[in-house]
Amino acid sequence: MLGYGQNELWERLKLQSYAAIRQRIDLQCKLPYLDRAEVGEYIKTHLAYSGADHDIFSDNAIDEIFKFSSGAARMVNKVCTHCLIYGAQNNRNIIDDHMVKFVVQGELS
Repeated sequence: MLGYGQNELWERLKLQSYAAIRQRIDLQCKLPYLDRAEVGEYIKTHLAYSGADHDIFSDNAIDEIFKFSSGAARMVNKVCTHCLIYGAQNNRNIIDDHMVKFVVQGELS
């Protein structure tokens, strides 16, 4: 499965020397970028799947996650995972925008 961020790979796979690999790809799935509201719902849905019974990310934190990720689900996952680990290590029940900025600057930039 390749998303929008993989244009370089698709261009390379178009070369004749990669025809055998390209022919083995049975399914292409392009994930569109999420808007701010979709990012919030995406995060809440994933937290619900994991058993969370309350909001963990503040609205301002979700704003920062959206700014950092530009709505790319893979990047939303990455920053949320790092924030959750940081929050657990520091006994935080709520991830706020300051924590997201700290994690992004310290670990993802």
